[in-house]
Amino acid sequence: MATYTLYGAEVSYFTGKARAYLRWRGVDFEEVLSSRDVFASVILPKVGWPVIPVAAMPDGEIVQDTADIIAHVEAREQLKPPVQPEGPLQRFVNELLHLYADEWLVIPAMHYRWSYCEEWAYAEFGALSAPEASPEEQFEIGRNMGQMFRGMTPMLGVTPETIPGIEASYEAFLADFTRHLKAHPFLLGRRPCLADFAFIGPLYAHLLRDPVPGELMRRIAPRVADWVASTHAGAKDISPLPADDSVPETLVPILQRQMREQLPALQATAALFEGWLKMATPGADLPRGFGMIPITIEGRTAEAAARAFQLYRLQGALDAYAALEGEEKVRADALLSATGGEALSTLQLPARLTRRNYRLALA
Repeated sequence: MATYTLYGAEVSYFTGKARAYLRWRGVDFEEVLSSRDVFASVILPKVGWPVIPVAAMPDGEIVQDTADIIAHVEAREQLKPPVQPEGPLQRFVNELLHLYADEWLVIPAMHYRWSYCEEWAYAEFGALSAPEASPEEQFEIGRNMGQMFRGMTPMLGVTPETIPGIEASYEAFLADFTRHLKAHPFLLGRRPCLADFAFIGPLYAHLLRDPVPGELMRRIAPRVADWVASTHAGAKDISPLPADDSVPETLVPILQRQMREQLPALQATAALFEGWLKMATPGADLPRGFGMIPITIEGRTAEAAARAFQLYRLQGALDAYAALEGEEKVRADALLSATGGEALSTLQLPARLTRRNYRLALA
């Protein structure tokens, strides 16, 4: 049997997403700890910059970015059911939730890790980077590594002013997700889809596994904690999704939160992207961000970086919306209206984005 190799770590947000998918898909894979030796011998020479997860396909091709890893495995294996929903409306909602998990739940994930678990995280980073070192040496190595990640939190809008809003929003999300899970085993029905694995990124690697948010989740949302653990372990359910392409009503509060909090940030980022395009050359690599934008979470406002990659995930959702026709589009528009997301139906990116040489670029 062909073997995949996943270079990642338990502490890594996006490794959890890829690992849960590979376990569910049931392919043969080996996970290799991304120590500093692995970065030096594999990741930096192949990818060109320090990032995990990275996956090696059975033919040796190196793939980076979890969505790309999943798409490559799907194309190679051609197994049923597909990770992407087949219903057009379900596929659109799947992409919306993918966008939310990858690019918005990162805010509470990074807040809880670096506001409450800083020293624990340094020890984790050190053990990852130098498993052969003593605990004291690992801590110092982890501190040197972790300072970069710790310094990212203000760029995500995590400030003393916004922290109460971030925590209130996250706890409300846990309550909404708990209500959903009482009625449905996964986001869109009786089997996991791409969005479920995207949720595992923040909810497992940061918010369940880190000690302080892990205790919080187990205490106030034990059903969510159990779902995270079982889905990360590779829940094998392949039951069909609703044949009528319906979307659970219990997702409406989660989508309302997404539209209330994330959509304005996406609109502002798209506007700055349009300004950047005026000076960009065709096919240029995108910067990590385009400047600063305001974000508001539970009435708390701060400046945050206008991150470029969220536009790539947004493009996936907009493409799924554009593919809708007739009654499908009517139902999608009704859902957007019910969730306060009407502006998404007219939102357009001023240029196509692609992934080239492991980087985000103009198509």
